[in-house]
Amino acid sequence: MRTGRPLLAAAALAVVTTAAAYVFGPGAGESPAASKKKTAVAAAPVAACKADARYPKRQLRGLWIATTTNLDWPSKPGLSPDRQRAEYVKILDAAAKRNFNAVFVQVRPASDALYKSSLEPWTQYLTGKAGKDPGWDPLPFLIDEAHKRGMEFHAWFNPYRASYGDDPAKLPADHPARRHPDWTVKYGGRLYYNPGLPAVRDHVTKVITDVVSRYDVDGVHFDDYFYPYPEPGQTFDDSAAFAKYADGKKLAAWRRENVNKLVAQADKAVHATKGYVKFGISPFGIWRNKSNDPTGSDTSGMSAYDSIYADARAWIKAGTVDYVLPQLYWPRGHKLADYDTLVSWWSKEVKGTDVQLYIGEGLYRVGAKDDRAWTKPGELAAEVGSNREHKQVKGDVYFSAVNLLANPLGAIDRVAKTYYARPALLPLIEERGGDAPAPPAGVKAAGSQLSWTPSQGARAYAVYQVPKSGKDCHSTDARNLVAIVTSPSFTAKSEGTYLITALDRLQHESKGVKAKVEAV
Repeated sequence: MRTGRPLLAAAALAVVTTAAAYVFGPGAGESPAASKKKTAVAAAPVAACKADARYPKRQLRGLWIATTTNLDWPSKPGLSPDRQRAEYVKILDAAAKRNFNAVFVQVRPASDALYKSSLEPWTQYLTGKAGKDPGWDPLPFLIDEAHKRGMEFHAWFNPYRASYGDDPAKLPADHPARRHPDWTVKYGGRLYYNPGLPAVRDHVTKVITDVVSRYDVDGVHFDDYFYPYPEPGQTFDDSAAFAKYADGKKLAAWRRENVNKLVAQADKAVHATKGYVKFGISPFGIWRNKSNDPTGSDTSGMSAYDSIYADARAWIKAGTVDYVLPQLYWPRGHKLADYDTLVSWWSKEVKGTDVQLYIGEGLYRVGAKDDRAWTKPGELAAEVGSNREHKQVKGDVYFSAVNLLANPLGAIDRVAKTYYARPALLPLIEERGGDAPAPPAGVKAAGSQLSWTPSQGARAYAVYQVPKSGKDCHSTDARNLVAIVTSPSFTAKSEGTYLITALDRLQHESKGVKAKVEAV
C-alpha cells in the first residue's frame, strides 16, 4: 500500500516594486532567529483560515487527446509537421483558456509509436502508412508545449491492442506482432496481445520504460482496454497459455491475475526509472454490480471485473497505481448506471488509501439525442458539481479533445465559468517525491512587468492577488490565485498587493514573496 499523502500560464495580474517586496520565510542576510520570527508571524493568520470549497487550491483538470483512428490529433494522416503542430497548439490553447492543467496524450494506439522507437513501428496515424517515418519526432514537441502552458503531460498507452486488423502479414516487418505471432490472439476482426504470456507483459513494460527514460513525461496512463470487450458468439482463444500458466486457477481468476501482474510490473518499472512520474489507469466505470457482488455498485451495466477482467479494486488495495480515473460516461439518473451512484461508490473505494481519484467525464456525449439528459446544456456542469461534493474526488478529465474544440451546447464553457474560474495547482502525491523550491528572489519591476531570478528546482510560479481587507488567507485556496506562469516574469493588469510562490514539477509550493504594485 502506498504511504504518500494524498497550470496554467494565464494572462496576468501582478507586478511589484523592488522596495516593497519581502519574503515569507528565511531571507538573505537574516539571522535564523529573525527569520524564524518573521515566518511565525506570517504563518499564524493562514493557520486560522478556512478554505473556500468553491475554489479548491489543488485540482486536476485534464483532457484526453486520442490519436487512434485520428480521433483528436492529428485530424487526418499525412498532414505536414507544421500543420500537425498547429492543430496540437490549438487544442492546448483551448484547454488553457479554460484553466486545464493536464493532458493525457495517446502515444501508443496499437503497438505502434507516436515517437521515435526502436521497439515498435511508427503509427499510421501520422503519415497514413504504418512504419513510415514522419520526418520528425512529435513527442518532445507535444510535451514541451504542454509544459509551456503549465500542464502535466501523461503518456497514454493501450497495453494489449496489437492491430486493428487481424492479419500479421499486413503489419510492418519489424512489428512485434509479426515477429512474434505466438504472442497474439485474433478476436473480433482485430489482433490482441495475449495478457497471459510473460513475454507480452515484459514487452509492454519495456516499451513504457523506454518512453519514461527518454522523454520528459509527467505520467504514464492506461485506458480501459484490457482483455477485449466481449463480442457475441466469439471466444478469446488463450487456452494454450491457460493450460501452461494457470496453475490450477479458474479462467476468470487467472485472467484477472494476468492484468494485475502487468499493472504491478508497469508501476514498479515507471517509478524505478523516474520516481516522480505518476502511473494511473482509467478503468471502465463499473467495477461490479450488486447483482454480482454485494460490495459492488447499485448499477446494472457491464462489469469490468467479469467481462474484461479489470479489477480496479485490487489495484487500489495493492497500491499499484497512483490514481484511478473511472470513465463515468452516464448522466445523473441513468436507469442502469446512475452517475451520482458511481461517484459515491468510487469515492468509498479510495477512502483511507493513498490512491487518488479523478473522474472521467463524457464530454463527447453532450448533445447526444439517444439520452434526453445529454440534450441539457447543464448536465455536464451538474456532474462536476456532484464531484465537488466528494472530498475524495481530486479532479475531472474530459473525453475528448475534438469535443472540447466543438464545445457542444456550450457545456464545457459552462463548466469552466462555474468551476474553473481560477487556476488550480495539481494535487500532491507525496510518494512521488519532490520538495518546495526556494522562494522567488531578485524581484525587479519595470512599469507593469515583473521579473525575478528563477528559483532552483522551480518549474512554475503561482501568483495570488492579496485582498485589500480581511484575514491574510490569500493562499489558503484558489479564490485569490490569478495565474500560474512557467517563466520568471509576470505582467500586471491592476494595482494591489500580490504574493508569488515557486512550484516544483509536482507543484510543491514554496513560501512566497509579497509585493505591492503601485502603478500599472
